[in-house]
Amino acid sequence: MEKSAADSRSNRAAVQATNDDASASKLSCIKKGYMKDDYIHLFVRRPVKRSPIINRGYFARWAAFRKLLYQFLDCEGSNEKGHTKKQILSLGAGFDTTYFQLQDEGKAPHLYVELDFKEVTGKKASLIESCSELRDKVGTTALISPENGEVLSNHYKLLPADLRNIQKLDDVISLANMDASLPTFIIAECVLIYLDPDSTRAIVGWGSKTFSTAIFFLYEQIHPDDAFGQQMIKNLESRGCALLSIYATPTLLAKEKLFLDQGWQRAVAWDMLRVYSKFIDAQERRRIERLELFDEFEEWHMMQEHYCVAYAINDAVGLFAEFGFPDDQQHMLSASSAASS
Repeated sequence: MEKSAADSRSNRAAVQATNDDASASKLSCIKKGYMKDDYIHLFVRRPVKRSPIINRGYFARWAAFRKLLYQFLDCEGSNEKGHTKKQILSLGAGFDTTYFQLQDEGKAPHLYVELDFKEVTGKKASLIESCSELRDKVGTTALISPENGEVLSNHYKLLPADLRNIQKLDDVISLANMDASLPTFIIAECVLIYLDPDSTRAIVGWGSKTFSTAIFFLYEQIHPDDAFGQQMIKNLESRGCALLSIYATPTLLAKEKLFLDQGWQRAVAWDMLRVYSKFIDAQERRRIERLELFDEFEEWHMMQEHYCVAYAINDAVGLFAEFGFPDDQQHMLSASSAASS
């Protein structure tokens, strides 16, 4: 029993360490000019230079996420004329800086809520408290408690949570003053894949039951069974980061069914190779492809085929008719089509 608990803690600490790795990779991209982020350097203690294939991969992930997020933020109801209140819920947010960037761009939603383990939110709260650039963005009246891992302001909340505890998740959402009737964008980037399948299903189901007008954005690994997938899993396991849910949702279709089986109305999943070539703006692709010498084309194709973006939609008020990948209506799985197949 003791060994099991120790293994669990070890895995939790190792997964949390991927947050530092991701932040360093984002900073590497920014230094090379792939994208703009004036805040991530505040969260990176030891900058590293990543290889061109890693830089391009992080750019693709960032560009896909931002394009879908902007689509959500730009959606308006027929009677709203640009004033629809919206909220964002980031699960396992780590040191993500999207809120601060959206503030600079004048696109911040009515409410932005970030959840993570207390070990992570405590560090983030401490950095927000000590950095004037970050503190100014959350507002002078914000209550910041590194000890509790909390930041509470009118439009931004950072709170500690174990996502596997659904009852606690309800409590945290209540504490954050989230309005379940507002359009909500839920983010889970390389988060659910590290949880056991039951927990993953419970979180996805909770999101569908809680928010009637919502997008659930998922970015994570697929295809564990081929040679590249096996090596990918082995590399992560050697760092203590087992992909506990990957065999439960190993394919694009399985990702879509994960959402539909848990009550979401529609779902679509594309691998990142398709996302990069068919969804990310061609002009942006041309720009970033000139930034560094790049000759790892075979590995690039394999790597991108083993990551995906999936999103699910609940659309109680008809807000998201134009949301998503191009032509996704032709192949998007809906709850009714999945039930009849």
